Amino acid sequence: MVQAKKQLTEPETPAIFDLNNYLKQQQIIVEQALDQSIAIARPEKIYEAMRYSLLAGGKRLRPILCLATCDLMGGTQAMAMPTACALEMIHTMSLIHDDLPAMDNDDFRRGKPTNHKVYGDDIAILAGDGLLAYAFEYVATQTNNVAPENIIRVVAALGHTVGAAGLVGGQVLDLESEGKLDITAETLSFIHTHKTGALLEASVVCGAILANAESEDIARLSRYAQNIGLAFQIIDDILDITATDEQLGKTAGKDLQAQKATYPSLWGLEKSRLKAQELVDSAIAELSNYGIQAEPLRAIANYIVTRDR
Repeated sequence: MVQAKKQLTEPETPAIFDLNNYLKQQQIIVEQALDQSIAIARPEKIYEAMRYSLLAGGKRLRPILCLATCDLMGGTQAMAMPTACALEMIHTMSLIHDDLPAMDNDDFRRGKPTNHKVYGDDIAILAGDGLLAYAFEYVATQTNNVAPENIIRVVAALGHTVGAAGLVGGQVLDLESEGKLDITAETLSFIHTHKTGALLEASVVCGAILANAESEDIARLSRYAQNIGLAFQIIDDILDITATDEQLGKTAGKDLQAQKATYPSLWGLEKSRLKAQELVDSAIAELSNYGIQAEPLRAIANYIVTRDR
């Protein structure tokens, strides 16, 4: 009697998700979209300055999260791409302004001279302003096949994220906390959930809104994003101590020099790493309902605690 082949009676093991390949492919798609999003017009200098920082490279994690979440919730890349580009415009604005002498005063970003080093403080400020304003225009005018009320929800979410209740508020408290020795874990969490985490959360939530996701899915994905957002900043704090200038693409050790409040200064390196892993584990648990379709989001969560730049 001939024994039946195993593959006829046993289900196939799912292929291991290749995050590196996924990120590379998505980066190419995002880079092409960003390049097409802003053309040179008059006055040429401001458009050149905007494009200089927008197209300077980077992980493109925020637009990729937006695209991945929209796809998970049944949407398409086409409907999410304008918002994905807008998220990167807002993120780039925050980097341009963060690098200014009046803020963190850095000479390099993504391995290149910072915007104000190339164009001067005045044009750098205006380039950031231009990118921020255009981000909202781009979502409103370029988004197709999405219900108008959902486009409005995305615009409102982005406005909330970048304002005093989000990124700006976190930046203010971060500046006020420099040099202080009595910063609590609660204050540090507030800074980073607003300064860094808010835009990562918006990336995920906006992707879900564009796909017309149910409110319970948006809440679940929001918790996922809040966890990876805080984990991302904890790892950033660690890398500022342990990584090189070349790895980071910017000056390492800036937080220590500026006497910034960081997780390693509060908890030490090992406890900070453990906390980041706990947050990522909690984030992944929020995806349990979505099966293999959520593998990109799971893999990105794990990437956050294993990255070296």
